Amino acid sequence: MIQARALAQLDGVQHRFFTRRGGVSEGLYSSLNCGYGSGDSPDNVKENRRRAAAEFALGETDLLTVHQIHSTDVLTVADHRWTSPGAPKADALVTDRPGVVLGVLSADCAPVLFADPEARVIGAAHAGWKGALGGVTDTTLAAMEALGARRERVHAVIGPCIAGASYEVGPEFPAPFLAQDAANQRFFGPSTRAGHFMFDLPGYLLQRLARAGVAASATGHDTRAGEDEFFSYRRNTLNGVRDYGRGLSAIALGT
Repeated sequence: MIQARALAQLDGVQHRFFTRRGGVSEGLYSSLNCGYGSGDSPDNVKENRRRAAAEFALGETDLLTVHQIHSTDVLTVADHRWTSPGAPKADALVTDRPGVVLGVLSADCAPVLFADPEARVIGAAHAGWKGALGGVTDTTLAAMEALGARRERVHAVIGPCIAGASYEVGPEFPAPFLAQDAANQRFFGPSTRAGHFMFDLPGYLLQRLARAGVAASATGHDTRAGEDEFFSYRRNTLNGVRDYGRGLSAIALGT
């Protein structure tokens, strides 16, 4: 698993960016696949999630994830809990309660973990290009502020995701980003294919977080390139494989 210094140094906050290693799943889901939305055995997924929750000294039912839909919707976790599968639809979670692990699943999309250690408020967001463009990091920050966080105290870390060198996009892709801000052109590099571009998703997210007044960093891991360490939707698709495992990124408050 991977830990970021910016979060690891905070008192009362635990986090993990899990790799694909350390679970019980086999084949293309090998081995720590934590997504019920895959074709993996639900029993394997449950055991993998139990192992992940145990890293926080909590149980499998204390690990909360959502049915991700590439939205900007955020859920605030109080006393209500749910089980997975059957989770509510959203793309981010926030809480000020200990005893619960907030998790997001990804396989190229960017997981973003947030913490205000003084207010004891944490968040976790799933940011694919649609969520990133729509502002899922902004809605997550707003939900944290509603619990007493202050963005100038928030630390945010972008975990393993597809990097600019691995993320080729089509000719129509830049338009909504450039309509938002012409300066977003800098996140689109040349591709070897005419009319295509290489998109820097973590770079774009770092800019959005900085503009929101948040101290932000990224682990710098490329999920498509790191086949032994990470699940990747894009890598599997290019290899003609239809399904893929889901990696877990998670954060919790200490008791």
